[in-house]
Amino acid sequence: MSSPSDSNESVVQLGNYSEEQIRSTKGVQTPRLFIECTQVGNYADEAAFLASKYGLTPDPWQEYVLRQWLGFRADGKWCHSRSALSVPRQNGKNALLEIRELFGMVGLGEKILHTAHEVKTARKAFLRLASFFENPKKYPELAALVVDIRKTNGQEAIFLKNGGSVEFVARSKNSSRGFTVDIVVMDEAQEMGFDALEALSPTTAAAPLKNRQLIWTGTPPSENMNSEVFTNIRTKALAGTSRRTCYLEWSMDDDGDPYDLAQIAMANPALNIRTGLEELLEDLDDFSEEGFARERGGCWRFAGTGAVIDPESWDDVKDSSSVTTQPVAFAVDIGPKRDSATIAVAGLRSDGRFHVEVIDNRKGTSWIIPRLTQLIAQHHVVAIVVDGPASSVVPELDALKVPVYRTSAQELGIACGMFYDAVMSKTLRHPDQPGLTAAVDAGRQRPLGDMWAWGRKLSESDITPVVAVTLALWGFVTAKPRTRRKAAKTKIMVMN
Repeated sequence: MSSPSDSNESVVQLGNYSEEQIRSTKGVQTPRLFIECTQVGNYADEAAFLASKYGLTPDPWQEYVLRQWLGFRADGKWCHSRSALSVPRQNGKNALLEIRELFGMVGLGEKILHTAHEVKTARKAFLRLASFFENPKKYPELAALVVDIRKTNGQEAIFLKNGGSVEFVARSKNSSRGFTVDIVVMDEAQEMGFDALEALSPTTAAAPLKNRQLIWTGTPPSENMNSEVFTNIRTKALAGTSRRTCYLEWSMDDDGDPYDLAQIAMANPALNIRTGLEELLEDLDDFSEEGFARERGGCWRFAGTGAVIDPESWDDVKDSSSVTTQPVAFAVDIGPKRDSATIAVAGLRSDGRFHVEVIDNRKGTSWIIPRLTQLIAQHHVVAIVVDGPASSVVPELDALKVPVYRTSAQELGIACGMFYDAVMSKTLRHPDQPGLTAAVDAGRQRPLGDMWAWGRKLSESDITPVVAVTLALWGFVTAKPRTRRKAAKTKIMVMN
């Protein structure tokens, strides 16, 4: 049997592309999307010169990013106090961060906190940067700057004589507390929730150099990632509603053809420099088109939204003619700023499926008790359920002579799981109300021990409708009335 090595002719598999196309297609060095502030100057050339002495010569696209990250205003402060970069993997993002951190700590004496989603990623970043300071023969001037290099897992750090430092941690609610730094780097930003950001951001409140900067680097998130922070930064930057923010994105067009080499080149600046086109085309063969567009094309059109209930599943359980029988349970939810509130109902349909519906959604809270009083007079109510801000109305609800349930954290987690399961198993119906659908689409998860609950802070939208129907369903299932009236088909009227 012969093999390719037995022949003088090599076999090249090019698919639909010529060998010349494979060889000549180069990555585009400028971002497809960019939001930048005016600057009077920057330290990009100085950073590139310093890094090149140690083998870190930046590509043109990396120099472009450095000009934004290191751009300053007339008062000397960074023109971008917040900088975000979205670029597909294997394009040299880690080398770019090394250049920024090396220049920051050596050239500017900055105190830097480098964070990542996973411990192993933070550890790898530390080992790469530490290698420049642990080689006195090759880099004696860097080794001479060192005061201490800590290698203990979870406490990795490099401290220099000029006051500069870089410390490395994996993100969590508490891992970053106690730090006081100038710069926070948030790698793997596609996996970062608001709780982690709220722990990190105060570390720069008293920045030693009085010139803080937050840097996010990542890729479009997949559906199973908690990506609220990165998604929020991108959305606000592109909408023009954020201050002192730089957003740079290498990506395919939203409707770009993943088989178009020009589109691939636009998303991968290191194409045929650090990243081989043949390898990318192999991924194109193996991935779904949507997966390739997201993972290797940097396309946010196919990014995971983080929505708990996908639109298709919610649409599957709509029924504009759905009605409930008696008895029913009501629930009240009030927004955290008390600027909006919702009353919802849950019950059983005549076919045995659950029915949930928003009865009223209004601004303020003064209308809640009068409206509930009216509803209780009209229906056989087995429970009223409240949670969170709505707990403040419990004393007034007690006067209505109906069982009132204030959910515990565990009960809230059970309620959210119950609602999700009912939707996914199609044992629930809703009458297709736009406000409720918008709340379901905006709803995000927040961890609650081994369970989850609706995350009020994870969306700027009003999610009180979905919280209220969730609580109402739990109240209806959980309540055990002493007597039940004979079920009668009843249409719940929505008040405009």
